[in-house]
Order: sequence, then C-alpha cells, then structure tokens
Amino acid sequence: MKTVILCGGKGRRLDQETEFKPKPLVLIGGKPILWHIMKIYSHQGFKDFILCLGYKGHMIKDFFLNLEEMSNDFVLDLRNGRKSILSDNKRLDVTIYFVDTGLESMTGARVARVKKYIGEDEDFFLTYGDGVADVDLHKLYEYHKKMGKIATITSVRPICWFGLVESQDGIVTKFDEKPDMKALINGGFMVLNRKIFDYLSEEASCVLEREPLQTLTQEGQLAAYVHNGFWKSMDTQKDVDDLNRMYEQGAPWEIWKKNG
Repeated sequence: MKTVILCGGKGRRLDQETEFKPKPLVLIGGKPILWHIMKIYSHQGFKDFILCLGYKGHMIKDFFLNLEEMSNDFVLDLRNGRKSILSDNKRLDVTIYFVDTGLESMTGARVARVKKYIGEDEDFFLTYGDGVADVDLHKLYEYHKKMGKIATITSVRPICWFGLVESQDGIVTKFDEKPDMKALINGGFMVLNRKIFDYLSEEASCVLEREPLQTLTQEGQLAAYVHNGFWKSMDTQKDVDDLNRMYEQGAPWEIWKKNG
C-alpha cells in the first residue's frame, strides 16, 4: 500500500518559515516534520511513499538525496573525495516517488496527478505534510475495509485555543481553559479506494476537501474513523514551537520509540 503525502502548498500562515523552505521541511526536533510523518507510516510497515511536490519541491528532493549526510556526523576528505560516516542514526527504510504536481495546484488536483503511480486495484493512504499523530494505521485500514466506502478520513477533536466561559446572572459559573472541542474535524490520515479518481480532476483548482469529499458525503461513501489519541497539525509558528516543546518532553507521536 502506498502513502501519498501532500507536500506542495505554500504554507502562507507560516510565512516566516516557508519564505525560505517548503512547509514539510520545517524542523521539529532537528528533523523536518515530513521525516516524522514518514516515520509514523514506515514504522507500521507502510514504506512506499508518493510525495506530491509543488512549492520549493527541489528542496525536498535535495533533503532526501543527501539524507545520510543530513542525518549523521561525517568526515569529508577533499583531497581524495572520501567520505566517512561518524554516527549511524536509524535510516528511513523506504521507497519514495517524487512527483511535481504543480506550483499552484490544489489538493484534489495533486492527488489526481499521481494516479498513474497507484496500482490498478489498490487502496492507498493519503495525508497532509504538516500533521503528526499516534494513529494506529492498521486499525484505520481495517475500519476502512469494514465500512466498504470509497474514502475514510480520520476524525479528531482539536483543542480550543480560547477559554470557554459559562455564566448566569452576570456571574461566571464555569471556566474551562483550552478544552478539547466536542466537534470532530478531518485530521488527515485518510484511506482512499482507487475509485476516488472518478471524483477528482487534474485541473489546478480541484480541492479535495470541497466538491469531491462533499459529493462522497452526499452519496454515503465517506466514512469517519475516530482517533482519540494524540494529533496535532502545524499551521502557525505557535504550532511549531509547541511541537518542538513536545519533542523535548517526549514526542507522543514517536510510536517507534514507544514500541522499541
């Protein structure tokens, strides 16, 4: 099963970082968030990736082409061109398709443009290049097969960044600082049947989350897998800072460390 990762957006809400690099290369714990996302999948046995590139996609290619040097200490002897690796951090044991899906393409168009790299009878994973979670991908896929729908999204409860207040006669009766919201949102980590391509277009304006998923909803073909564990997206500089702070305290998405 392949995993398609959307890596082409400009990340405008994070422009102090993305002015110089694509959003998936923003560093969390010294490694790009894209590395963390791929590690979540590869640790669970899903090691074939298709990266939908766009904005500064060449930088993502360069990172992986030089991954050994970027991940380890090394000595370079310029007199004879010899290179010696000093440290041996665990490598990503994966296969990666790097696909330019256009600079201005929206999410649906990017997925449509990698159709030829998906097997004829294949389901595939799809996620965004800016969110991490401790989701059990095997349980997600089992749920997708059980429901028998064209698409399954992972729904999560985000944290409300404002304090909620209840009052009576002008007196506060309840104050809840940054509670989990009751409403569910699409957290990415999707599973799609190849039939999804019947709902997509390679036109740059095709947005997966609009007409395609809305049409699937109307047809009863969109399932929702509820994930009650950790999930966080990286949309602002505050999110970057929060994720780095979590990393220092023991990143909850690093399931490969929890499971040995």
